[in-house]
Amino acid sequence: MTLDRRRLAGVVVASLLVATPFAPTVARAQFTVFDPTNYAQNVLQAARALQTINNQISSLQNEAQMLIGQARNLTSLPYSSLAALQAQVDRTRELLGQAQGVAYDVGEIREAFRARYGSADLSASDAALTARADARWGDAVAGFQDALKVQAGVVGGLGASRDQLAALVGQSQGAVGGLQAAQAGNQLLALQAAQLADLLALSAAQGRAQALEAADRAAARADAKARFSKFMGSAGTP
Repeated sequence: MTLDRRRLAGVVVASLLVATPFAPTVARAQFTVFDPTNYAQNVLQAARALQTINNQISSLQNEAQMLIGQARNLTSLPYSSLAALQAQVDRTRELLGQAQGVAYDVGEIREAFRARYGSADLSASDAALTARADARWGDAVAGFQDALKVQAGVVGGLGASRDQLAALVGQSQGAVGGLQAAQAGNQLLALQAAQLADLLALSAAQGRAQALEAADRAAARADAKARFSKFMGSAGTP
């Protein structure tokens, strides 16, 4: 072997000896590879999951608002005018129940007209006719007195009706739900019904007084006719 060949062989061996300790390190080395496609898919999935969560949150919020609205609509009105309205109607009925003389009873009216307002008996004495006229006059006066009492009761209840009206309108305007508004409206209708009942009672009392007065005038003419007939009969008797 020549000198040049020996030198070349030595260099190769030396090279192999130098390279051998580093070979395992190079083999074990790992490099991180960035995959843009996989990263984009992961980001898209995360965005979709976040959107789903947001939608669920929005749905829960809407359901909560709906339940709150239903609770408001089902909330009862914390105010009632029923007791006051019933008291006013009861007062008016009590005044009507205090009617004197010919009251609001069909049987009493029939009996009164048979005894005091019907045709006069030609055989009745002047004292009997006078007593009949006095009873009718008492009925007429009592009728007007009763009408005035009912009228005073109705007028006296106007202040309470005004207060109830103001309270109910305030409750209606401040209603927090449909049920409260409906209940306030119903109570306003009840107030109107109570006022109409008062007007009906007043009309009945006034009509009764006028009817008694008219019946008294008719009966007075009948009594006058009976007296005239008696007078003519007495005058014609020899």
